Amino acid sequence: MSLLDKLKFWKTRETEIAIELQLPINECRFVVLDTETTGFDYEKDRILCVGALVLQNDTINLQTGFEHYMDQDIYNSNAAQIHGILRSDVLYHRSELQVLQLLLDYVGDSILVAHHANFDVTMINKALERNGLPKLKNRILDTAILYKKTLLKSHLFERKEHYTLDDLADKFDISKKDRHTAMGDAYITAIAFLKIIKRLRDNKETVLADLFV
Repeated sequence: MSLLDKLKFWKTRETEIAIELQLPINECRFVVLDTETTGFDYEKDRILCVGALVLQNDTINLQTGFEHYMDQDIYNSNAAQIHGILRSDVLYHRSELQVLQLLLDYVGDSILVAHHANFDVTMINKALERNGLPKLKNRILDTAILYKKTLLKSHLFERKEHYTLDDLADKFDISKKDRHTAMGDAYITAIAFLKIIKRLRDNKETVLADLFV
């Protein structure tokens, strides 16, 4: 590709991005996801389960939810006490490669949403890299960061440095019945995301770009 062709390509891509960012939020397709893992080490630990839900036009599509368990080549009994995923409990699971391929198809070019998204996305990207698949290139939104945008800026109000998913569930009165399961946490995150968007809109037209400011 010549230099002129490259410049034309990037100019076209910049225009496409600018147009995309001006889309009203209710026209965008979001995929809210969560992973349960053997631990927090990006190199040594592995994903046990991925849960995801499509959110579009202010609606969570429960019928098309994504929940797949991966083979447990690595097992951590301490982590199992949190997420409850035991080797003997999962009746049907797939290889890491199979789940990743299904996830890429499910996600497509949607905007990804997760709580403390860097962890989930990094774990997924590490798994993709291990399996010779391309890393995620989707736009990513973090509900922990978005939630802070809804808080009043006042010396009378003490803001926390980090807000957990439990914090958001308590704040928005969301049931924590299935907390620490991939699908359960994805559902809590999806509801919290809708609540956050409602606050950020404040009766005004909100476009995708507003969420990335």
